[in-house]
Amino acid sequence: MNDSSWGAPPQAGYWGPTDQGPVQGAAPAGPTYDAPEAQHTRPMPIVPDGPAVPFYGDDQDDDRGAARLGGPLFRDQPPQAHTYGTAPQNPEPMHDAPQPAPPPQKKSAGRDLGAAIGVGVGLGAVIVASLFVVKAVFVGVVAVAVVVGLWELTKRLEERKGIRAPLVPLAVGGAAMVVAGYVRGAEGAWVAMALTALAVLVWRMTEPPEGYLKDVTAGVFAAFYVPFLATFVAMMLTADDGAWRVLTFLLLTVVSDTGAYAVGWRFGKNKLAPRISPGKTREGLLGAVSFAMVAGALCMQFLIDDGTWWQGLLLGLAVAASATLGDLGESMIKRDLGIKDMGTLLPGHGGIMDRLDSLLPTAPVVWLLLVLFVGSG
Repeated sequence: MNDSSWGAPPQAGYWGPTDQGPVQGAAPAGPTYDAPEAQHTRPMPIVPDGPAVPFYGDDQDDDRGAARLGGPLFRDQPPQAHTYGTAPQNPEPMHDAPQPAPPPQKKSAGRDLGAAIGVGVGLGAVIVASLFVVKAVFVGVVAVAVVVGLWELTKRLEERKGIRAPLVPLAVGGAAMVVAGYVRGAEGAWVAMALTALAVLVWRMTEPPEGYLKDVTAGVFAAFYVPFLATFVAMMLTADDGAWRVLTFLLLTVVSDTGAYAVGWRFGKNKLAPRISPGKTREGLLGAVSFAMVAGALCMQFLIDDGTWWQGLLLGLAVAASATLGDLGESMIKRDLGIKDMGTLLPGHGGIMDRLDSLLPTAPVVWLLLVLFVGSG
């Protein structure tokens, strides 16, 4: 064997080692694969000793009933024993198999309804008792609610935003604002508001100037948002039927909130303002309008002197709109601060500000409409 045969492909029909020559009786060797005149042929696969098995890739049917290859597709895959005539078992679950439906979940109210109802009834009893016994006591209740609300608001602003709105001038000026509105009407309320804003500017000067602008801006906003809007409740009380006007204002606001909650919880599907308050729905708004208009017609017809039912329909519609906007407004503030409630003073409700959110912007609306419909009394 010469050295030029290393690496050359074997000749067709040659079997056996290279040092033993051709097998006895074998056919003459044909041309090599690298000969120019050779035709391309399919090399014969080497068949090991053992029973003959049809080729796995043969797509033709075996008319003689020969069985297909049952061995592994790859050499490193262990053979699997199958009983011919039976389908192999698939250990993996089918992906399209029907899954059991999860049990339906009940809607949650989101708060402790028992505590919320108990606190609401208690507050209502205090308000009604003070409203119809001694008006001055009711004014004191409003002033206390204003001071607590200012404390909650300024506390949250300092905790979440680092804004230090001065509480002392706000609390003193806020209480004075409510009393001035009851004693001197709108003129007294505006004067008290101006003096409170001035006191906030001066009080903040006793501290370092860093953050002065944002602190006094937040202070003036708090003075307008809480005590100034609350003075319209005190001004309603000055009329001859003032107690009934205040009661109408409270009833319509509560009925509007209740209608929105009940209808929205039962039928609500379309979000009203998902970026501000995801829990409010358009169906709930319709419930608030419907409930408030019915309650307004009844209150104007039977509680307010010289009032008529159609005026109550308009009053109820306005209350539903202002109460919803007030609720969304405080929701915007709480979302900006990253909190759920303004406080924890009232179990099931949150803080005082969480109950004043719809009352505060509704007070001037009711005061104005009652003056237009039946006069200032």
